Amino acid sequence: MRQILYVSSSTVTGDKADLVGILEQSRHNNAIDGVTGLLWSDGFRFLQVIEGPTASVDSTFERILNDHRHYDLSVQHNIPIHARQFGSWTMAHRRATDPVDAYDARMRRLLTGASDKVRNPFLSLMATGSIAA
Repeated sequence: MRQILYVSSSTVTGDKADLVGILEQSRHNNAIDGVTGLLWSDGFRFLQVIEGPTASVDSTFERILNDHRHYDLSVQHNIPIHARQFGSWTMAHRRATDPVDAYDARMRRLLTGASDKVRNPFLSLMATGSIAA
């Protein structure tokens, strides 16, 4: 099994990004491929962890690399794993009108079982708008 964590910028920002469409397509593809993880977006950036069988994660990541909705993609880690940290596919997204505190609380709950290596970049991006080095 493999886990990849990456951050990228969105080519279509704000509420114009089709995040509902991304969610639906991702859920469909990932259910077929046995890929789980967490995708966070603020409408400007994506931070995603994907995990599952190595061949499935590799093909999923190849689709992401070729997706025109991303640019400036940076892999934070690409590692072998023995067990999943996310048992089901989840996407968290906060619209501009959603309360930040409720969104942050939801993200923290979703990240409860994640390793520090996965959890810390999400929490850093949520708190500061950037990933701590």
